[in-house]
Amino acid sequence: MQKRTLLAYAVASGAAALVGCGRKDADAPKVLRIAISPYQDAETIRTGTRALAGMILERMRAAGIALERVEISVGTSYSAVAEALAAGSADAGFISASTYVLFDREIDVLVSALRKAISIDSTDPRDWNGPQHERYTDGLATHYRSVLVTGPSPAGRALLARVKAGGTPSWEELSALSWSVMSPASASGYLFPSLWLKARYGKQLSDLPRLSQADSYTTSMARLASGQADIAAAYAHIRINSEAKWQTRLGGTAPIWEQTGIIGVTDPIFNDTVSVSRRSPLMKSEKVREALADALIETGKTKEGLAALKIIGHKGYARVKASDYDPERRVRDAMRK
Repeated sequence: MQKRTLLAYAVASGAAALVGCGRKDADAPKVLRIAISPYQDAETIRTGTRALAGMILERMRAAGIALERVEISVGTSYSAVAEALAAGSADAGFISASTYVLFDREIDVLVSALRKAISIDSTDPRDWNGPQHERYTDGLATHYRSVLVTGPSPAGRALLARVKAGGTPSWEELSALSWSVMSPASASGYLFPSLWLKARYGKQLSDLPRLSQADSYTTSMARLASGQADIAAAYAHIRINSEAKWQTRLGGTAPIWEQTGIIGVTDPIFNDTVSVSRRSPLMKSEKVREALADALIETGKTKEGLAALKIIGHKGYARVKASDYDPERRVRDAMRK
């Protein structure tokens, strides 16, 4: 989502509000603008969440919110979505918890996503490289982890073999490899992996000489599959989500479980949030905020809603408050030192 597009939405909304001046509700915004972080490539998200806009619109209208439409767009990065919220050019945004606390002076958290739990939740990478790989379970989780994934490049395979044998890579070994990461506002794609490095080596991702930022996890995994990157930083269920397309779209030459491995696992990360802009005229109304929270929660309880949310990995929503994210703030503050 380019900034000019977001600004165009804002201008269009403002122009619409001027029509019929003099009526009591003439100045009330009629469009709810939702921005989604690039969990996958933009077209995949746009297609997968197309029905979500209609579901939210229907429930908010039923709650007495006079909206004309709900517009969903995809950000170019996690920080781009948060910047749009901070500027008021998006009303609500799907962003990580870490992104929220980076911008919590300009935006407010509304609800937290629920995610399907996976079968492995250990910080020991050897548990992830055993005969039984990770898989989804029937449970729902309030947190996830970030992992450092190696690919089929010779350097990646050599490092994985060392970790499987119980070895600990040196900083020199890690810094000699090519890394693919997400934007600095991404929890699993940047912040928590950086904190993992800091705790073990006194270094951060920014200290790596061969660091490349990807526009999406799809791009990052494609780099891994092709050997352009030796290590990718991603959320812990990335291999499950990438399994079907590893060989068909990403460039893998064998099943993902044969060509990848895990060499590092971070502490737990809070699930994604749906946060709202303090500068948005629409979100200044507590009634609108409550209606949006209710719409998201109720949508996540339906079969159709879960189908629409599948593409971003959410399994429903729960109300939260700002203080719930104090642990994330501690991570934020540690990274600033």
